[in-house]
Amino acid sequence: MIGAALDPDSELTTDLIQPFQLELANVRGRALRLSRVLDDVLGRHDYPPIVEQVVAEAIAATVLLASLLKYDGVFTFQAKGDGPVSLLVVDVTTAGDVRAYARFDADKVGALESGGAGRLLGQGYLAFTVDQGDKSEGYQGIVALTGDALSESVAHYFEQSEQLPTTAKMAARRYPDGWRAGAILIQRLPEDDAGRIVKPPVEEEEDWRRANILLNTVADVELLDRTLHLNNLIFRLFHEERIRVFAPSAIQRGCRCSSDRVQRVLSSIPAEELEDLKIDGEIVITCEFCGTEYRSTDGAHVTEKAYA
Repeated sequence: MIGAALDPDSELTTDLIQPFQLELANVRGRALRLSRVLDDVLGRHDYPPIVEQVVAEAIAATVLLASLLKYDGVFTFQAKGDGPVSLLVVDVTTAGDVRAYARFDADKVGALESGGAGRLLGQGYLAFTVDQGDKSEGYQGIVALTGDALSESVAHYFEQSEQLPTTAKMAARRYPDGWRAGAILIQRLPEDDAGRIVKPPVEEEEDWRRANILLNTVADVELLDRTLHLNNLIFRLFHEERIRVFAPSAIQRGCRCSSDRVQRVLSSIPAEELEDLKIDGEIVITCEFCGTEYRSTDGAHVTEKAYA
């Protein structure tokens, strides 16, 4: 589980992941709602509206997928294609710190009046990576970009992977008061899960089919309604399935750049190459994720100017 665990009675209704389980159906799930964290991440970039939209969707998908995994490190979502947006990267740490970055051709994006992920990213691939440092082996899953919506590529990933049957509904939208994103994901419990109820295979399939039908009744406005508590939304959808909810976890914007990291990189570069990097006597490095600016005149001493 990612993010700092919250008290189950916490009044926080957004920027969190809410895990739950449908005990009678042998199905587990995650509900997600984001708002301030999207404003914090997207507000550090000057993206065109249609680029902001696909980045917001990618942030929601990344947090949702990461919440299914047990890891101690960084979960990274990367989409790379030949469209106007050539690269889209989102990562989330075990602590629930999220950051995002999109590389795009402004002229090509400007020529599009509208478009989903398919038109913006073009043909390419979607990769999910878990990096746990030196603690254990990492993981990577790769699928081709599919369809016009980012959710279609995520669904394709689940279909192609060896993971448990999984279904998700996601929505993201910019309102006058800021960004909002919401999502619900359901997944069949593993065979060895201690919480499983033993049932005939026919009943298992019927339970899974019914859970999917109920999930598909959720409307975007429900996913995005900050006045509708996630627990109430889960109950509205699955109240006949004996729901168990677990402690939610908080999500927030966070970047891992630092003056120490920049200094270590600069110290590995030969002195003559450092001179070539200088502009008006200074080396200037700007973090593509958070906009923090780092400056150095000699490669050994780095000053930091936080994003305003």
